[in-house]
Amino acid sequence: MIPTTPIAEAERVKIHCPTDGLYSFFNSPYPAHRLHTGIDVYCGGDFGDSAPCPVSGEVTMIRQVRAPKGKGFKDAGYDSIILIIPDENPEVVVKLLHVDPFVEVGDHVDTQDTIGALLRSGYYGWGTSPHVHLEVRKKEDPLRARGGNIIHRLIKPIDSKAPSILKGYVKKSRPEFSIIALRSEGHGLLGEVNGTFGVLDGGIPYYGWMGVHLDYPTKGEVKLLGKPIGDVKTVFRSSVIADVRDFSFKVEGNPVRGLSLYLSPIKKPIVKILPLKIGNLLLEEGNTVEITVST
Repeated sequence: MIPTTPIAEAERVKIHCPTDGLYSFFNSPYPAHRLHTGIDVYCGGDFGDSAPCPVSGEVTMIRQVRAPKGKGFKDAGYDSIILIIPDENPEVVVKLLHVDPFVEVGDHVDTQDTIGALLRSGYYGWGTSPHVHLEVRKKEDPLRARGGNIIHRLIKPIDSKAPSILKGYVKKSRPEFSIIALRSEGHGLLGEVNGTFGVLDGGIPYYGWMGVHLDYPTKGEVKLLGKPIGDVKTVFRSSVIADVRDFSFKVEGNPVRGLSLYLSPIKKPIVKILPLKIGNLLLEEGNTVEITVST
């Protein structure tokens, strides 16, 4: 069994993430994420590894579906949808994607039980890490890309100031990406909106938009390292969505495509660096690097 932590909730259904994993509300171009009705749970493993179920309940449907071919990588050839009636609220249904199930219809699963193997879906980009996508939906409308319930985070993310310099050590280096463990505190990379600190969430600047998790959401200018990088367009209960401005990142002076940003259940913030193309940026694991912003 894999230790998990409740990190979000929708319609009384608590969503769990492996305690040493990551999660994101906005790090995807999929419509549910911009609507705040989808969440991705990164289990910390690789493609083909086992994933714990993020909710407890009864499996009511399993469907293998077509997926596009991977661009720049070999995909699994299909994707899977798993529907679960959650124990906490049997009036809704939970939809899971990107998992090749070990379970069968009628099985009951708990949050620390293995539900299946992590698929490399053709819906992913070449730098996307394995994860479980989750939505909480009406029973009569379980499958569409839109129409889910808004998902609210449970973990209070703000307890320190945003960094004035962005440094960390290279935790993992691959041709497709590098994982940087930040030398800062908090549950993710901290920026600010109107002087209020918040955790940045998304793929920036390449998706063209991003989220910020705030204790007191407000409209205004999003800043990172004191530089303006976005403008808030939509305000939710505990977060905002912003359109990004024209800016770019460099790592040790080398231009990169951008940063992939997440939240951590524990205070171990990381960022993923995506190179301009596969193999374009090869960092040595264990080395300290600095990330800079150009506007």
